[in-house]
Amino acid sequence: MRGIILAGGAGTRLAPLTKVTSKQLLPLYNKPMIYFPLETLIHAGITEILIIMAPDHAGDFVKLLGSGKDFGCTFSYEVQEKPNGLAQAFLIGENFVDKENVALILGDNFFEDDFINPVRNFKSGALVFASKVPDPERFGVVEFDANNKAVSIEEKPKQPKSPYAVTGLYVYDNTVVQKTKSLKPSARDELEITDLNNLYLKEGTLEVAMVKGKWLDTGTFEALYQATTYVRDKELAKTV
Repeated sequence: MRGIILAGGAGTRLAPLTKVTSKQLLPLYNKPMIYFPLETLIHAGITEILIIMAPDHAGDFVKLLGSGKDFGCTFSYEVQEKPNGLAQAFLIGENFVDKENVALILGDNFFEDDFINPVRNFKSGALVFASKVPDPERFGVVEFDANNKAVSIEEKPKQPKSPYAVTGLYVYDNTVVQKTKSLKPSARDELEITDLNNLYLKEGTLEVAMVKGKWLDTGTFEALYQATTYVRDKELAKTV
């Protein structure tokens, strides 16, 4: 399986911090933010990784991460000229995905979980990960039936049908590129990852697993602070 880290976007929610740098290059205590999704992929056994960046700071990502040799990986790079939706990553990375299965992780997502088995055991279809949150209206929301089977996914609904948000880690088979090509832009003029997930859901090939550990979307000041504090506490605990 190959991996994609989507680290584009303008980071407007974190302005003015993002006026001179990319959101994914901001620190979470002692590491750049992008190290955490990168480590999530590496710990899951994925070592061929494409980093998709906004054009303004592309050179900074290459300078920071290099070829991937220092991480025991092979890195490729592509530029996302405009942030036209998360699913756009599969159009940008079409040649990279090729005939392989692929995991997409968002560059501002912090996970504390072990995804080795889900990735290793993945064969086909789609696998997404959900987490219970206090503000599901900010996310794609998954609704379950009485048997804990996903029955719907809605993007940022005003009246969420559940408290479970779809997190920023997605695993797909290699039909994902063709499925993405069939998507139409939403009212926000974006290729929505929720629309892509719903294609798999309609096929009956979408599985939803729960994140067992901590998950944070660090794209807000509060979440950035929480994640930084959490990483700091863990690092200091190692020295006790």
